Amino acid sequence: MGRVIAVANQKGGVGKTTTAINLASSFAAAEVNCLLVDCDPQSNATSGLGLAKDPERISTYHLLMGAASAEEALQKTELEQLWLIPSHKNLIGANLELVDANQREFRLRNALASLRERYQFIVLDCPPALDLLTLNALVAADTVLIPMQAEYFALEGISELLDTIERIRGSFNADLGIEGVVLTMFDERTNLAQQVTAELRRFFADKLCTTSIPRNIRLAEAPSHGKPALMYDVRSRGAESYIRLAKEIIAHYMAAQAAAELPAPREMPAPIEMDKPA
Repeated sequence: MGRVIAVANQKGGVGKTTTAINLASSFAAAEVNCLLVDCDPQSNATSGLGLAKDPERISTYHLLMGAASAEEALQKTELEQLWLIPSHKNLIGANLELVDANQREFRLRNALASLRERYQFIVLDCPPALDLLTLNALVAADTVLIPMQAEYFALEGISELLDTIERIRGSFNADLGIEGVVLTMFDERTNLAQQVTAELRRFFADKLCTTSIPRNIRLAEAPSHGKPALMYDVRSRGAESYIRLAKEIIAHYMAAQAAAELPAPREMPAPIEMDKPA
């Protein structure tokens, strides 16, 4: 079974889509089969991988509405081991159309179930809101990767997301874990960045990713060319950082897999009581 990672943060402008595109691409570059699912009506992950807008194309909207299967929605990308399920602006209507629908929170989870054996990683790019689309992604996910900037407003906003994760664990997805918190647009030279990093390390401990993503002009330029950073400029600091992040997450995944396969320890037999000599 592959791991489904939702890239989520209700705060906009923190690099969710950039992280989703470049993390998925870095998985593929590491020769790991990966699927990127665009769950955002803005469709930036779709255009960021070079797919033009096409209202006739099967998208995430059709999956949520039960109008098409995930296999029918798959699109190939320029990277050999990366596939995409695109989005479209009509996805925003799903928030209203699913309000009274049966099993509304499990639509994406059920749609992706048939693909979990095919991909080692499935990355979900979530919209910048805690709405029904994000809820579907978090119910479908095994873990959440939280991109955030090293700013105090970001610290305030993350508590709301953590509260949402706890509620989802209690109602819909008891096994939902935190993959990690990754600092984006990071400038290690500022005192603020160092202070926020220290606060996050105290709160999240080892869940704060070792890799941080720096501000990088090549990373910002790549989406306008419809390419991930490693195809636009593999030697850029941005591309190199996401490759390191992918390796970090793959290492965590392999360690978890190895731990799950270890045999349970056998119970020691109870000591035999000997009769005491009279």
